Amino acid sequence: MEKHNHKDEPTGLAGHKHSRDPVTRKAELLREGEFYRAGVTYAKAQVKHGARPEVMLHSAIDHATWALRARADALLKPTGTSISVLAPYALGVFNFVRQRRMGKQALAGAVLLGVAGWFAQRRRAQREI
Repeated sequence: MEKHNHKDEPTGLAGHKHSRDPVTRKAELLREGEFYRAGVTYAKAQVKHGARPEVMLHSAIDHATWALRARADALLKPTGTSISVLAPYALGVFNFVRQRRMGKQALAGAVLLGVAGWFAQRRRAQREI
């Protein structure tokens, strides 16, 4: 099989080879220009869409959600679990509490558990000193 040597042939913007025949080359250049203009039009539309307030808000919420999930996963990493493992259980508990209208009691219990965990961690840190 022969290898083609295109070193002396003209190249396009993307580095691909153009034909030597002027008619064919003109058609290739016109097609390349169409692709370039389509790309510019698409990029302009993308920028215009991204500048809309609701898109910017959605992007900010996505970023905040990702940051919180990354932080929660980092905190849960020593236990060997993650948010994606705990989420179905948390949603089940949330639905149970919501259906039974026990929101205030559940919130009080969560606060008490948080305070107890903070107190236990503080005592453990004092013992290590």
